[in-house]
Amino acid sequence: MTDQKIRDSWARYTPQQRMKRYGSFLVVSLIVVWALRSIDVIWEWFWDAPIQLFDLFDRMIPPDPTNLPAILEAIWQTINIATIATFIAVFLSLPVAYIAAQNTTPNRITLWIGRIILVSSRSVNTIIWALLFVAIFGPGIIAGIIAIMFRSIGFLGKLLGEAIEEIDPEPIEALEACGASRFKIVLYGIVPQVMPTFFAICILRWDINLRESTVLGLVGAGGIGIILQGAIDTFQWPEVSMVLLAILALVIGGEIISTTLRKKVL
Repeated sequence: MTDQKIRDSWARYTPQQRMKRYGSFLVVSLIVVWALRSIDVIWEWFWDAPIQLFDLFDRMIPPDPTNLPAILEAIWQTINIATIATFIAVFLSLPVAYIAAQNTTPNRITLWIGRIILVSSRSVNTIIWALLFVAIFGPGIIAGIIAIMFRSIGFLGKLLGEAIEEIDPEPIEALEACGASRFKIVLYGIVPQVMPTFFAICILRWDINLRESTVLGLVGAGGIGIILQGAIDTFQWPEVSMVLLAILALVIGGEIISTTLRKKVL
C-alpha cells in the first residue's frame, strides 16, 4: 500500500468513537436548547439594556466626593472585616486540615469529620452565611466577620490539608524511628515542609476575603456595601460611582499587597 493510500485510509477516530462524539454533542445541544427555553426573558428589556446602561453611566459622571470621609471609613471597616476574619479562620482551619489529611488524621472517623467540615464551609456562599449571621447577631461587622470566617475555614483547611498530604514522608519516618512524640513530629517534620505553602494560602485567602467583604454590606453585614446599597436605593448615582471607584482602588491595593507578599514568601 502506498503512502498516499495510507494517508487516505487513516482516521483519527473509529466509527464507534465518532458516533459517541456526535451523540454526546447532540445531547449537550439539546440540554442547552432546553435550558434556554426554560429561561423567562423579557426581550423588550433585553434589547433596551444598552440604552439604559449608557443612561446610567451618564448619571454617574462625574463622581461625587461629598461623602468621601464616610466612604473611607467604610473602606477601613471592610479591610478590618477581611483581616480579622482571615486571622481567626487561619487558627481554626489548622486542626481541621490536620484531621482532614489522610497521612495525619488519627482514624477514618476524624477524617470524615474533617472532610464534612471543609465541604460544609465551602458549599455555602459568603452572602448566605452573612444573611444567616445577620439574623442571629443583628446587622453590623460582627456578622460580616463570622460569615467570612466560616467561608474561609473550608478554603484554608482544604488547601492546607492537601499540602500536608504531599509532604515528604522520610523526615516523619526518621522522627518516628527516634521515638519522637506526636507533637514533635508535627513541629519538626510537618510544619517546616508546609510553612511556605501555609503563608501563601493565607495571603491568597486574605485577598479573596477583601473582595468578598465589599459586598457584605448589601445584606447588612457591615463594610462599604452599606453605603453602596444606600446610594443605590436613593438614586444617588454620582455617589455610587464614587463608592465603586473606592472599591476598585481597594481591590487593586489588595492585589498589589498580596502579590508582593507571596513573592517574598515563595
